[in-house]
Amino acid sequence: MDEVIRGEYPRPQFVRADWMPLNGEWEFSFEEERYDRKILVPFAYETPLSGIGEREFHDTVWYRRTFEVPADWEGKRVLLHLGAVDYECDVWVNGGHAAHHVGGQLGFSADITGQLRPGKNTLRVCARDDHSALDIPRGKQFWKETSESIFYTATTGIWQSVWLEPVSGTHIGEVRITPLYDEKAVRFEYRLAGDAQGAELWAEISFEGRRAAGAAVRAQSPQGAFSVSLEETALGVWNAGEELVWTPETPRLFDVVFRLERGGEVLDEARSYFGMRKVSVENGRFLLNNRPYYQRLLLDQGYWPGGGLTAPSDEAFVTDIRLAKAMGFNGVRKHQKVEDPRFLYHADRMGLLVWGEIGSGYTYSNRLAGRLMEEWVQAVQRDYNHPCIVVWTPLNESWGVQEIAHAPRQQEFCRAMTAMTKALDATRPVSDNDGWEHVGGDLATIHDYEAREDVLAARYASAQAALASRPAGRGLYVEGSGYGGEPILVSEFGGISFAMCGETGWGYSSARDEEDFLRRYEAVICPMLKSPCVQGFCYTQLTDVEQEINGLLTYDRQPKADPEKIRRITCGESGGR
Repeated sequence: MDEVIRGEYPRPQFVRADWMPLNGEWEFSFEEERYDRKILVPFAYETPLSGIGEREFHDTVWYRRTFEVPADWEGKRVLLHLGAVDYECDVWVNGGHAAHHVGGQLGFSADITGQLRPGKNTLRVCARDDHSALDIPRGKQFWKETSESIFYTATTGIWQSVWLEPVSGTHIGEVRITPLYDEKAVRFEYRLAGDAQGAELWAEISFEGRRAAGAAVRAQSPQGAFSVSLEETALGVWNAGEELVWTPETPRLFDVVFRLERGGEVLDEARSYFGMRKVSVENGRFLLNNRPYYQRLLLDQGYWPGGGLTAPSDEAFVTDIRLAKAMGFNGVRKHQKVEDPRFLYHADRMGLLVWGEIGSGYTYSNRLAGRLMEEWVQAVQRDYNHPCIVVWTPLNESWGVQEIAHAPRQQEFCRAMTAMTKALDATRPVSDNDGWEHVGGDLATIHDYEAREDVLAARYASAQAALASRPAGRGLYVEGSGYGGEPILVSEFGGISFAMCGETGWGYSSARDEEDFLRRYEAVICPMLKSPCVQGFCYTQLTDVEQEINGLLTYDRQPKADPEKIRRITCGESGGR
């Protein structure tokens, strides 16, 4: 297989051996189907890495390329996967319409077997994006051509990997993996595609190269479930609660091979993994593996200077996680973005908590409610298996539900998003409307960009004082809702801008130099760590993004201060003042 841009396997939670990437150079055009330009997929045309780098709005873009199906795929079904296309798109293979998709944050697949022909095949994609529409999910993408304040350059068209995959007519559609921490077991819920009659699904589990357990079920229908006990003796450990569990400090993973057979023939095989961990809220405490766990998070926008929403390389994810951990953080709150599964994979294996979030719209409408709900359901289902994800955040700061304080429909929408999240995933807490104007949820989250240490110390000296705060002038709860003993977390704060090279930019407060920056950073961190009621925080933010210069790192990932000095403050080891 020739080396291609972003050529790593795009779906690390469910890996098949055979596949073909379609990233790289495509024909491209704006508005009309002329194909008079070239673009490097998977980068959006607004980004330098696309080879175009123009920020002028174009509501319609066209892509075209050819490919040949490998000869050894004969007799297989061929699936086309597009990781994400912003915002609405149609796909054709050899002139036949293959797919229509709405939503810019989640991917989709199409069985294109019927459209294929011997030799060269032509793939065309048309993407449409109304940049002025404020009632579609868009996250931090600005509705003006020049970014401002906390909003960034728009993303149009393909922005995640495109690839082909051969499968048998009968194959594994998906497997949902739930670690049963207290039972020392794991549950698999499967869905088979095609004729499942007489098929057997095998699951072989190993841990650090040693066989842990295995089981097989004969499919009675296309869907089913089974559980497998993990015997400590088989792994030679004496304390599974210590030696087998997943935490950010010890990110241990079990490997799984799923194999679908019928009559001795292997129909499908895929590799996956899981972490033995449990997230819960009990008696007002956030627990990881039944123990209180203090979350030290960074707000992570998931933007890069060359690629915008698209990481320039797989290693870029690793770099961000490594730097976050080096500065003393044990997690990130992915902000206004459903992140690439490759990031979640690296967070799983390197040990980083993640709060999962989706990009919001800004104006409430029936269209926004329907489309945001649809994309959110897909996000929760797609990323359910990742042990790194510990909290779901369907809404943020009343974005898209700006009148939630007094609008019953918007309150009901927030409740519906929260209820749907819980219906899909009963294993993780939900922050319903992160920051303020809560209608329910499992966490009392507060956004507070106060910079004065004495004010923060007084405000978080007790739960009563914290709950009386009015972040950004808004109430912490809407009328009719209130605090019910949930864990209190300050899930946005800080935001100290520091221009290392004298550039001007945006932030919530500003520092003159590195010494002043560290002093101001300690002034906001210390009240959080000393608070008797705050169980975690999320500092704004990991990196600068375009004109927003309140990162601990510059946009090109250079630390603004010694990471060890930052780590000592983050972890409360600086000794105070």
